[in-house]
Amino acid sequence: MDYILLVDILGVITFSISGVLSSLKKRMDAFGILIIAFVTSVGGGTIRDVLIGSEVMWMQEMIYVYVILITTILAVIFRKKLAYMRKSLFLFDTLGIGLYTVVGVEKGINYGFSAEICIAIGTMSACFGGVIRDTLCNEIPVIFRKEVYATACILGGLSYFLLLELNVPKGLIFIIAGVVVILVRLAAVVFKISLPSIYKKEENIEDYW
Repeated sequence: MDYILLVDILGVITFSISGVLSSLKKRMDAFGILIIAFVTSVGGGTIRDVLIGSEVMWMQEMIYVYVILITTILAVIFRKKLAYMRKSLFLFDTLGIGLYTVVGVEKGINYGFSAEICIAIGTMSACFGGVIRDTLCNEIPVIFRKEVYATACILGGLSYFLLLELNVPKGLIFIIAGVVVILVRLAAVVFKISLPSIYKKEENIEDYW
């Protein structure tokens, strides 16, 4: 299970940085930055653990709290360096959903859920921390827009089970499934692929009120 803990910690680090960058854009104070980093990094996992009846990991293992604190402090100190990275918020958010998808799927498997439920759990783990982050930062969550976000997690979960059927080693499955999520998300942005909209350009939304 060591590799699961490693991937989980990497997800905490990337989502913590994502949370810090979002809160810095809103010019929050130090406490606000820490709260946003915290809920972004463990929010999805907390909801996942509560729903499946598991122990909430960050409440049992203090390493999660320490990692969030250290990552947040370092991200704030080196925020100008992070700013030089083009679209750094997008980068860390994408890495985060890739890592958390495979952790969520694996946890669902360990609890004996079906493949469909495991994929849903993985998607929830990956996306809901970002939903809480964006809501607290007064933004429309990415998952509720046209962007390919949850879809990338679903495809990563599907690839996870396909690789299981092919008897690929578990450690390699983790890597490949996570990379699938990341590549799908990156490809969608680079090639401007989005989910179809139900709204027409000339449609006046106020007509529905």
